[in-house]
Amino acid sequence: MKKLLSAGALTCLPTVALAGENVLGVTSSPLAWVCIAIFVIAYCLVMAEEPLHLRKSKPVIMAAGIIWALIAFLAAQQGVSHVELKKAVMHDLEEYAAMFLFLLVAMTYINAMEDRQVFATLRSWLISKGFNYRSLFWITGVMAFFISPVADNLTTALLMGAVIMAVGEGSPKFITLAMINVVVAANAGGAFSPFGDITTLMVWQAGKLEFFEFFSLFLPSVVNYLVPAVIMSFFIDQGQPAGVKVESTILHGGLMICLLFLVTIFLAVSFEKALGLPPFMGMMTGLALLMFYTWFMKIQGLTSHPGMTTGLWTHDTEIDVFQKIARAEWDTLLFFFGVIFSVGGLRYLGYLDLASEAMYADLGATWTNIIAGLISAVVDNIPVMFAILGMDAEMDSFQWLLVTLTAGVGGSLLSIGSAAGVAMMGASKGGYTFMTHLRWSWAIALGYVASIWVHFLVNG
Repeated sequence: MKKLLSAGALTCLPTVALAGENVLGVTSSPLAWVCIAIFVIAYCLVMAEEPLHLRKSKPVIMAAGIIWALIAFLAAQQGVSHVELKKAVMHDLEEYAAMFLFLLVAMTYINAMEDRQVFATLRSWLISKGFNYRSLFWITGVMAFFISPVADNLTTALLMGAVIMAVGEGSPKFITLAMINVVVAANAGGAFSPFGDITTLMVWQAGKLEFFEFFSLFLPSVVNYLVPAVIMSFFIDQGQPAGVKVESTILHGGLMICLLFLVTIFLAVSFEKALGLPPFMGMMTGLALLMFYTWFMKIQGLTSHPGMTTGLWTHDTEIDVFQKIARAEWDTLLFFFGVIFSVGGLRYLGYLDLASEAMYADLGATWTNIIAGLISAVVDNIPVMFAILGMDAEMDSFQWLLVTLTAGVGGSLLSIGSAAGVAMMGASKGGYTFMTHLRWSWAIALGYVASIWVHFLVNG
């Protein structure tokens, strides 16, 4: 269910730059063209995940296997040794393994917080306060903007979407506009934090930007959210939703797990900044803290429980960390395996060198990075950013911030452009669809342009 750590989080890339070296350079081969076709077909199936009921990991994993099988055949024709071919594959594995461990810890913490009803309590509090529709529109949007940098845009969207569905019954217009607002807010909020989106995490781990440099995108991200939100707010009725009574409280250990999650993020940053170690080492250390804390809870529960004479914790207060790991979004984790190895294969064939020459050398970094954001509205921003990192174009911090911004918020232009949008379509029961989102794409596009302008204004 989680796609990003938000802190919703994905690719711990130790280094991405293989472009320009160690490539076959056989882009004119018919078999290489077949590899392109296979990737395109696989990604069309990914985009049709909802109507086909086909998990997105399945076509890209198949594509990765076929692409590398064809590459092995081409490499043999070129006289490339098995050792060199294996080195290229292991390069992609190094990238994926670091990403996998980072995200697995993030998802485990999110699952543990859900288990402790942290998110459910927040949802019930919002529902019980009796806000009107316009207030709920702004509250859910602003909360999505500030939760997304720590959790991920998918978790954030699902949390706020549950609130919207609970209070918006009988007002389909509110549901539609509020969900669009949350999708835009979640994507914008994730763009200014290294943990807020997969793409920001990829750029940070690739060493293109320092941790605190991302926060210079805060104002552009705010503008990206506010422009369409202000426009849509004028179309929200000020009526009062019907009263909904929902009871929920944070279970024992919930607040401590939230604190440990923040400590884990701190460890990830500290391992990278102070010790020169990959951030996933800090995340794994944080996972150990969670494991020891849940063990302590279990030991404590065997001795005492306030208000109980049995001396045992009730069943719902027990936490099995390995069960939380098992509940990680394996479809997402395996999806990125397919993406990384598929795009890595195309890079090894030499296609990213060609794309880099055609786009960054001829078109220029600014226009290429802006167009990348528009592409991410149709194709998920992960392969787009992975391809850009694979090109390893020479860009300064301003341009890396620009492409981080555009890839992060460009997905808001269409409902299929981000995990938050796809999740909302599934959770809204028809209240939020591709077409209802498309009707407001013009307002979102204004925010996209405005955010780029603000980036040039404050960071140029």
